[in-house]
Amino acid sequence: MREPRQDPGGTFFEGVSLVNLMILTPIAAVLALGFVVFTIFKVLKFPEGSAEVRSIAAKIRQGANAFIRRQYTVVAWFFAVMLVILCVMSAVGFLTWFVPFAFVTGGFFSALSGFVGMKLATAANSRTATACKDSLNKGLRVSFSAGSVMGFTVVGLGLLDLAIWYYLLHYVFKLGIAEVTAAMLTFGMGASSMALFARVGGGIFTKAADVGADLVGKVEAGIPEDDPRNPAVIADNVGDNVGDVAGMGADLYESYVGAIVASCALGVAAFPQFNDTPGSPAVTIPMAMAGIGVIVTIIASFLIRTKENATQKALLSALRRGTNFSAIAIAVAAFPLVWFMLGREHIGIYGAVISGLLAGVGIAFFTEYYTSDNYKPTRAVADATKTGTATLMIEGLSLGMMSTAVPILLVCASILVSYFASGGASNPGLGLYGIGISAVGMLSTLGLTLANDSYGPVADNAGGIAEMAKMDPEVRQRTDALDSLGNTTAAVGKGFAIGAGALTALALIAAYIDRIEVLVADIAANTNPDFEFFLDLRIDNPTVLVGLFIGSMLPFLFTAMTMKSVGRAAQAIVVEVRRQFREITGLMEGKAEADYARCVDLCTRSALREMILPTLLAIAAPIVTGLILGPNGVIGLLMGCTASGFMMAIMTANSGGAWDNAKKYIEAGNHGGKGSDAHKAAVVGDTVGDPLKDTCGPSIDILLKLSSMVSIVFAALVLTFHIF
Repeated sequence: MREPRQDPGGTFFEGVSLVNLMILTPIAAVLALGFVVFTIFKVLKFPEGSAEVRSIAAKIRQGANAFIRRQYTVVAWFFAVMLVILCVMSAVGFLTWFVPFAFVTGGFFSALSGFVGMKLATAANSRTATACKDSLNKGLRVSFSAGSVMGFTVVGLGLLDLAIWYYLLHYVFKLGIAEVTAAMLTFGMGASSMALFARVGGGIFTKAADVGADLVGKVEAGIPEDDPRNPAVIADNVGDNVGDVAGMGADLYESYVGAIVASCALGVAAFPQFNDTPGSPAVTIPMAMAGIGVIVTIIASFLIRTKENATQKALLSALRRGTNFSAIAIAVAAFPLVWFMLGREHIGIYGAVISGLLAGVGIAFFTEYYTSDNYKPTRAVADATKTGTATLMIEGLSLGMMSTAVPILLVCASILVSYFASGGASNPGLGLYGIGISAVGMLSTLGLTLANDSYGPVADNAGGIAEMAKMDPEVRQRTDALDSLGNTTAAVGKGFAIGAGALTALALIAAYIDRIEVLVADIAANTNPDFEFFLDLRIDNPTVLVGLFIGSMLPFLFTAMTMKSVGRAAQAIVVEVRRQFREITGLMEGKAEADYARCVDLCTRSALREMILPTLLAIAAPIVTGLILGPNGVIGLLMGCTASGFMMAIMTANSGGAWDNAKKYIEAGNHGGKGSDAHKAAVVGDTVGDPLKDTCGPSIDILLKLSSMVSIVFAALVLTFHIF
């Protein structure tokens, strides 16, 4: 077991009211949700467009609503079963009675954040297309505002959930701060479970439709993307909303709350002298920092503007303006927060905040470098299409593998800086708290980061609507400019989420170790005085080594399962699209309408069926491993899963992003443009890359955190009944 924490001393400025600073959390939640309501009304004031545009948008909206309704029904059954299991564990004393209900609220708010974002995205797609008739800047305003709803819904609901549980447990039920943070950790399991269902289910839906539409439409039939003759085109546009908006919202919600609650739990362990103080400063810092982040990102969202006929570089510059302002503002605000809360002797924790911010900015830049067609790596992938599909695939895979190096090194640097700057050399608890704070620093600008990510699917939908409604070519050019930029910002968002996920997973592993130590002490003190268990994390401990191998294997098995799921669903769409082209008289001539609903239904049924097994794997693996190998084996599993999963997530996301933008680069007129042999090769690369970047990569990010959350919730069960 770790040595007891040393008393790090009191706060520097005793006059600061910790309770007043903690109130920043609910205030920021209300501000974020108020901004969401304001933005929704602003977006809905824009005209939706012609009758044909409204009709197409209605079909997309109906398909998205139908999928979400059926998906949430399936997920509700899972949550009902888990609620019963957790209630039984509470009844026998393995958990407190707060845990089952915290689990449900975590899942509910995660689902709600994705649902709200998706609803506005499906209302904004037609309005973006119509706005692009007037100007590119107006189209950006509409689509980015819709993305902002997603971003600020996530942070608003996340902080609201945190605030409700904190004040309820601490002030109503009078629990100590250690018990409060232990209970709050568990609603992260509900959020992570919902996020994985949303990411995997939505990812399978969107990529099955996308791959099926591209392979039969572009490659076999030779018709343009989003051509209304393609039966899968509505399903493809539905998928953008249920996968890239609802799925991403649920994903980032659980990253956000997971980082905050893990830091709070580590803060309680690192600063035990504050545990009897109302509003412990170690808990106040991550909560208040998240609140400050909401305020500065709301201000930054008004800085994003662009001129008409702006280049890709100018569009990116407009988005970076807001992101950079947010990062700088957080860096400035965090200093007095740490100084007044913990005193000058712990100002090194401010270094952890800065290291997280810098690592996030660095990961974002290098993700953009490897996936944007403004830079050499993606252009090299596009160049490879001149010699065929095989060389394209080789170049894209090598790019993805190469792209893992810098983000890994950045996160390693952030870990080292955070740990040692926070005082980890003399007190490991302080160092681990610093790592958790660095993850909070990285995610403090999440509202704007997610807005940058979420506006892309809205612009993509707008382009599809413009094509299907036969709007002026200039409209499609403007939506394509926004969509192409959206591909880059989406890749950046995924890279950012993966980096933050790795830091959060490390903080959760530390929280798990603390949880085991607390449980051992409680059992020895209250139940069995002779009970002994020692954490032995040496690499030559066979249980740790076996756990390490199992954990390293999990991301590969999970990726294989999700890829095969997309492949099976896509095959069904390919067969159906071919059938309709063959059997519906006049479809290819544009004289008959395709059966869009059939493809939407096929994608829905396939996604709901295929999403269950990967999610169960993520939940069952740490429990089964723990019951066999014990807590030492679980820690090995979590470390192996985090290490290999981080690399796998980056590789899959960046390879897929590069293939996608290489195709866009060719469609812009390079290497022969649309219809050329190079374009056909690029389409094949894109169809392989799509499930990698939109299903596998983002889902692995959730796998890392869900495994840790499940381990924490079931720690008492594993400690009591493990075999080895």
